[in-house]
Amino acid sequence: MNGTRIEPPLRFGILGAARIAPMALVQPARRVAEAAVHAVAARDPARARAFAARHGIPKVHDSYEALLADPDVDAIYNPLPNGLHCEWTIRALRAGKHVLCEKPIASNADEAQRMADAARETGRKLVEAFHWRYHPLASRVREILASGTLGAPRHYEAALAFPIGFLRNDIRWRWDLAGGALMDVGCYTVSMIRHTAGAEPEVQDARALLWSPQVDRRMEARLRFADGRTAALLCSMWSRTLVRASLRVACERGEVRVFNPIGPHVYNRVTVRGPDGTRRERVAGESTYTCQLRAFALHVRRDAPVPTGPEDAVANMRVIDAVYRAAGLRPRGT
Repeated sequence: MNGTRIEPPLRFGILGAARIAPMALVQPARRVAEAAVHAVAARDPARARAFAARHGIPKVHDSYEALLADPDVDAIYNPLPNGLHCEWTIRALRAGKHVLCEKPIASNADEAQRMADAARETGRKLVEAFHWRYHPLASRVREILASGTLGAPRHYEAALAFPIGFLRNDIRWRWDLAGGALMDVGCYTVSMIRHTAGAEPEVQDARALLWSPQVDRRMEARLRFADGRTAALLCSMWSRTLVRASLRVACERGEVRVFNPIGPHVYNRVTVRGPDGTRRERVAGESTYTCQLRAFALHVRRDAPVPTGPEDAVANMRVIDAVYRAAGLRPRGT
């Protein structure tokens, strides 16, 4: 015996049988020794049982409350609709569970702050599931910018668009569940700009195209940083911009363009244009979800730092709220 202590895996319970859960948690847990999916609960117990059977989850609870009361569950994955994130995350934290909560973390910044406060008061870990931040690509882009080869960054552009308009009953269109393009895909663009710039922007103006009253199907916004740098975001779930996933940073002596910053494990391309010409590279790495899950487990077990903790989540929601106001719309949940 060498005296090395082997820690048991972090045992997860899943709130709801959401479509994202297999990709975001169940499959990564098979590759991450530090985590295991232990239980699931759904409002429809039959759906939970079917989900558990399909994915080899050992325990099914008949209610969310029963899942939170399970002493064998260490952490909760919360992929519920946006409008339910705050309530059930706070309940989980107060039940003594750590929480990995899907993005966007809440309906608005006030809810996000309440969640952050609950995490601090309970001593439990709370992480927003912006999985893209955990892939090596995210740090590689900042590394290129920090090298100084291109001079100081001046302008940031982030875009994410895909069509879901043919799914008219999709919960992402529901005002009462905090739906809208900015919430679902635009939260990524806000995160990209904030992370890449390393600062918090002020919203200058915004323009929305609506799906229904107060629910945006496309959003564009212009932002500005205190030091004079500028940014622009575009997000869409149904518009002429059908498919786009990109990040661009214009600098004094060139630019960096990133294709597919949110799913880089599938494919990514970084194009750097500078004084010495143009070069392209791809950044290798595991699935963003696998990277995220491993980081979450280490955060819980060893207090390792994460880039998407409660403070970052609150800051991201503040920008989202400000974009809605600038577009003449109400922040979700208000």
